[in-house]
Amino acid sequence: MAESGKKVKKVPLRKCVGCMQSFEKKDLIRVVRSPEGEVSLDFGGKKSGRGAYVCRDLACLKKAIKSKRIERNLECSIPDEVYERLEGELLTNE
Repeated sequence: MAESGKKVKKVPLRKCVGCMQSFEKKDLIRVVRSPEGEVSLDFGGKKSGRGAYVCRDLACLKKAIKSKRIERNLECSIPDEVYERLEGELLTNE
């Protein structure tokens, strides 16, 4: 508890699969595999399923793609459209 008697809210941290550094969950983009096996981007972090996180750095994304870390984390192959959409999202936010 904080000195004022209020609870301090814990900030959820997640690790980027590209650079392997921890960031606040809200600062990362989540790639999620739904229970049905569909792979998509999850900007709200609320979709159900297995997730892998990438920070908003194009170099990290390229590293994660090259090393197939997202595929390993989600335990499935990732369609090219998902990578293209992710790359597009990073380019528009720069």
